[in-house]
Amino acid sequence: MAPKQPAVYIMANRERGTLYVGVTGNLKFRVWQHREGLGGGFTKRYGVKQLVWFERHLDFPSAIAREKQLKKWTRAWKLELIETANPTWRDLWDNLQD
Repeated sequence: MAPKQPAVYIMANRERGTLYVGVTGNLKFRVWQHREGLGGGFTKRYGVKQLVWFERHLDFPSAIAREKQLKKWTRAWKLELIETANPTWRDLWDNLQD
């Protein structure tokens, strides 16, 4: 099994659509779960399947702190964060390395 690499990520169902902020130790696997609709919950209900932003961290405490910070942000701030790094809202799934 690959070593854990903490990451914070934002998923969307379409450009400027419903957003989901999460944290994980295996970004590629977690995004795959969202894309496949596994696990139920918010992302499945709203069809949130596109990875539009992510940030890797050295450790879980910093990743969890960042996730909590982003969850408190306004929607406008999250949109600005995404559009600064990913102005065309392309799905970053193909950019993830194994």
